[in-house]
Amino acid sequence: MTNISKFILLICFCYTTTSSASAQELRSPDNNLTLKFSLGNTGSPVYQLSYKGKSVIKPSNLGFQLKNAADLLNGFEIADTKQSTFDESWKPVWGEVKIIRNHYNELAVTLKQPASDRFIVVRFRLFNDGLGFRYEFPQQKNLNYFTIKEEKTQFALAGDHKAFWLPGDYDTQEYSTTTSNLSEVRGKMKAAVTPNVSQKTFSETGLQTPLMMKSKDGLYINIHEAALINYSTMSLELNDKDMVLESVLTPDAIGDKGYMQAPTQSPWRTIIVSDKAGDILMSKTILNLNEPTKFKDTSWIKPIKYVGVWWEMITGKSTWAYNDLDNVQLGVTDYSKTTPNGKHAANTKRVKEYIDFAAENGLDAVLVEGWNEGWEDWFGKTKDYVFDFVTPYPDFDVKELHRYAASKNVKIMMHHETSSSVRNYERHLDTAYKFMVDNGYNAVKSGYVGNIIPRGEHHYGQWLVNHYQYAIEKAAEYKIMVNAHEAVRPTGLSRTYPNLLANEAARGTEYEAFGGNNADHTTILPFTRLMGGPMDYTPGIFETKISAYNPENNSFVHSTLARQLALYVTMYSPLQMAADLPETYNKYKDAFQFIKDVAVDWDDTKVLEAEPGDYITFARKAKGTNNWFVGSTCDENGRTSTVNLDFLDANKKYIATVYADGKDAHYELNPKAYVIKKINVKKGAKLSQYCAPGGGYAISIIEIK
Repeated sequence: MTNISKFILLICFCYTTTSSASAQELRSPDNNLTLKFSLGNTGSPVYQLSYKGKSVIKPSNLGFQLKNAADLLNGFEIADTKQSTFDESWKPVWGEVKIIRNHYNELAVTLKQPASDRFIVVRFRLFNDGLGFRYEFPQQKNLNYFTIKEEKTQFALAGDHKAFWLPGDYDTQEYSTTTSNLSEVRGKMKAAVTPNVSQKTFSETGLQTPLMMKSKDGLYINIHEAALINYSTMSLELNDKDMVLESVLTPDAIGDKGYMQAPTQSPWRTIIVSDKAGDILMSKTILNLNEPTKFKDTSWIKPIKYVGVWWEMITGKSTWAYNDLDNVQLGVTDYSKTTPNGKHAANTKRVKEYIDFAAENGLDAVLVEGWNEGWEDWFGKTKDYVFDFVTPYPDFDVKELHRYAASKNVKIMMHHETSSSVRNYERHLDTAYKFMVDNGYNAVKSGYVGNIIPRGEHHYGQWLVNHYQYAIEKAAEYKIMVNAHEAVRPTGLSRTYPNLLANEAARGTEYEAFGGNNADHTTILPFTRLMGGPMDYTPGIFETKISAYNPENNSFVHSTLARQLALYVTMYSPLQMAADLPETYNKYKDAFQFIKDVAVDWDDTKVLEAEPGDYITFARKAKGTNNWFVGSTCDENGRTSTVNLDFLDANKKYIATVYADGKDAHYELNPKAYVIKKINVKKGAKLSQYCAPGGGYAISIIEIK
């Protein structure tokens, strides 16, 4: 990654004081945000944040409870403060924009606790769009190895905000978003907690991050974390009487929250704030709080548009498993002597059909799930040795498919379902990655379905966070890109490790086959889940009745066909799947053209309209071109979208192809009603477009040369 301009203006205000009353103030570069830091009467660290004079975070406490040691909560004196300014611009390996500016003012406060002869540093970075702060633990005699009982970071809110929330859970984010005032969380929690194969809620007022809120006076506020490394994931406990959120770290199997060795630090705690919803979507604060890439060579990291042998299994048309046995053991079960079930999708003939489709339509790769032995009895079992990640079923010819895909200039994407047996995955990881390299795979989708093995660990605890990190770094050694499902929600680490192309970490399209996502789902996710990094949402479902593939499944996709196209623009990811079946796309070739055309990497991005829970409209400029793509998604109410194409170049002409809802389209009643029209456009043209309930539109704007 190359810094194209970088300068540091260091303005130090350094002094030593024993006065606990000394208050510090820090302003953002544009002076809209103001941070104040002080010590309370008991020597407790306190911060507060305002935006354009409006309170965002009222005075809130900081600190830690430690196990078998004195707490780091009070009794502090300010030993030193330093302020500085930093400004650079950097190029992401892939992303929504070509260049990202990293501009902040910083306050580093050194706090000494005389009674224990210990000290910590609280570092604040104030950007134009938000605040990041973290705890740092320098090496010292009396704070060396220590165990966190709980982090006690508070976010005291200025009111009973409207919130877009998920139940606090140590194992899953796969819940529907509930929209309510914070004061209503307790009453709505029971209904919000729906079944999942692995879940552990912790409170009737516990919430997950990213937490998106809107105040009654029009401020948009987002709370999350950045650079989650060697630390437990943070959730939030709501005090619904005082409207105070407090951090809750994910525990390990014996209840400890983190094992630390100085020198070390916490992740950054982030508060993104603006009076414009679009500013939240375009914030790069979380990325900027992560370190630059660790890789000297990033040429092997490429955005991917792919199809996959996946949706037909999700719908129940086909199976992952080769046969119907209910007890198999790797190295013991001889699959060549078993009877195939006739529905196994990952067979050589069927995969070749997907490869042909990808090649014919200019797609990069084919994801194949269920290709390896062991799928018959893994689900829901506490089974350590499930998969070895290298042994194919008898009907899956690895070498022939490698040859065939290469001849068509198509990659096959590997799938590693770990069944959450993390020890087993780690013991096979080198061998599995080497197998990928030997057989032409350069990207892997990993999965962590079910309760974690070792028993008692959680998906978002420190132990698992370290495992996910290990898998990403190990993949980089083999020049492999990673798409992790059921893993921890992203915190901007894709800046440091850009081979982490995407995560799942939310309810994706698969839930459309399990009963459906709410119609407003995709108007909320960019404000919540996508704040920390891209999602493998797997859009592009054209056959909205699941029964068309599986007569026993009466679910339907809660979206119009036109909105499925829009998601390629509104749900940003450098990893985009055309998730439906090739035979379905061949029935709708005119609509599929947008999926063929749309980019997966961008030079520029504009938010044209946005209101969380209601609608979002993005415009994005394809990497290295003058072509733009627009996507708009709305909730169950429908609306008319009005946008200005003033982002186009003044001296160029364009032809716009609009893929829109038909006049009688409706996500439940008539989802496949769509119209396609072509119009000539230029800079400043205004567009008014109807969006049906649960619908939207997509536009390709191609330069006329």
